[in-house]
Amino acid sequence: MDQVAKFKEVMGNYPTGVTVVTTVDENGTPVGLTVNSFASVSLDPLLILWSIDKRVSSHDLFVNTGKFAVNVLAAEQGDVCSLFAMKGADRFSQCEWELSEHNLPVLAGVTGVMQCKTFKTVDAGDHTILIGEVIGIESYNKEPLLYHKRTFGKIPVEFYTK
Repeated sequence: MDQVAKFKEVMGNYPTGVTVVTTVDENGTPVGLTVNSFASVSLDPLLILWSIDKRVSSHDLFVNTGKFAVNVLAAEQGDVCSLFAMKGADRFSQCEWELSEHNLPVLAGVTGVMQCKTFKTVDAGDHTILIGEVIGIESYNKEPLLYHKRTFGKIPVEFYTK
């Protein structure tokens, strides 16, 4: 097995949460994509990061728009995750959402959302890392959607009771 295949195997066995990152284009049209490369960076200031493949059609928009929202998907939103991972779909016509006070698309039913202004971008191989400064945050305290070995799920109830 080559290094890339081993890398994919190891990363595929690493459970992650799932987000949909959204923004608007110059015409105010909402744009979004499924992202699991998401992490916290700093508490002072509040910073998060995510990465986007340079080959994705919305790459330049996300890198240059100056703002984005990270919608943390709830356990029952596997369909939303799949919708925003599809190519060529009219994603926003197939889910509930609204524009926020920062003029960012925010999805309904999420466990939380962080609206950010772009703090820094970092070139990282075939991806660009976007670091965002959180300018608005909402928490709805729902169970998160998890992704592991190409499958969606949630944290088992037994985990919470131990």
